Amino acid sequence: MKSLKLKYLILFIVPICFSCSSLLKKPKVSNTTHIYISNQPVTINSHAATLVEYMPNEIMASWFGGSYEGAKDVGIYTSKYKDGVWTPAQIVVKPAVIKGDTLACWNPVLFKSKSKRLYLFYKVGKNPREWFGAMITSLDNGVSWSIPKYLPEGFLGPIKNKAIEISPGIILCGSSTESVENNQWRAHAEIYNELTDSWSKMAIPNDKGFDIIQPTILVHSKKKLQMLLRSKHNKLITTWSFNNGKSWSNADTLNVVNSNSGIDALRLSNNSFLLVNNPSPQGKDWFYGRNVLDVEYSRDGVTWEKLFDLENQNEGEFSYPAIIQTNDGQIHVVYTYNRKYIKYVSFKIKK
Repeated sequence: MKSLKLKYLILFIVPICFSCSSLLKKPKVSNTTHIYISNQPVTINSHAATLVEYMPNEIMASWFGGSYEGAKDVGIYTSKYKDGVWTPAQIVVKPAVIKGDTLACWNPVLFKSKSKRLYLFYKVGKNPREWFGAMITSLDNGVSWSIPKYLPEGFLGPIKNKAIEISPGIILCGSSTESVENNQWRAHAEIYNELTDSWSKMAIPNDKGFDIIQPTILVHSKKKLQMLLRSKHNKLITTWSFNNGKSWSNADTLNVVNSNSGIDALRLSNNSFLLVNNPSPQGKDWFYGRNVLDVEYSRDGVTWEKLFDLENQNEGEFSYPAIIQTNDGQIHVVYTYNRKYIKYVSFKIKK
């Protein structure tokens, strides 16, 4: 009788073990495409790209471009991906002329809400310490855009990475500030209410005084959210919400090396996660470590492992990524390539 029980116990345990083993395997990458959005960019300098799926399996990119970052000719450009090629770049926001001064545009963020309204959030100003928030909207998927609208004083909108819609018409944005006095970096969350056209703000507790900016938001469940943040501390910082973004936990370090460079992350359709990251320590210059850009994989948002390198060169700047997954499962990434090009990479994930 004991041997019979033992036999059934073994038969019960073995499939579970095999199941666990299969879950521990990293996914495989396939169907990879690498191209520039434009082989002949319309501006000398291009940076800070963003992506959106504006219709099922149809994507649009946006970035800022001009002579150099912060120059008076820097505007916001867009392009759509059609039949394997990107359409010619179009300027949709020109530099702002305010009180006789011409101000550069910065960090566009594309987002489409459940109301079918397409948003392009961006910043205007001389630098990230003095900029202010703005947005334009489209009701025809970017064929035409509204005139620029400036956000209420003190609000910046999504600072670099995509927003999420936590309930119909309620848009959660990861945001941050860089102080004029001492360049102190602090992150917070902002919520835009479509119905009332109003903004509200939530603090991110930061008792340890981390210098953190540019949150990217991961959805773990209906109420459980996570932010990953760029920092000056050689590692990413994280904070959690367990009430759908109404409040956040104290910011703390994550064991993911980052070179003080922009990141973006994504929840996959199978409830695992991808992160695009510059996985090198910070150097004496701001661009140190941006010569390697990778894609990392996680099942819990805490433990991350390299999946593959997008770029790994002796020199160069490959930075400020954006990542989305379209309805067909394809994953799309755009990033700055040596400040001259916006590079596009797409791939699929297979278990």
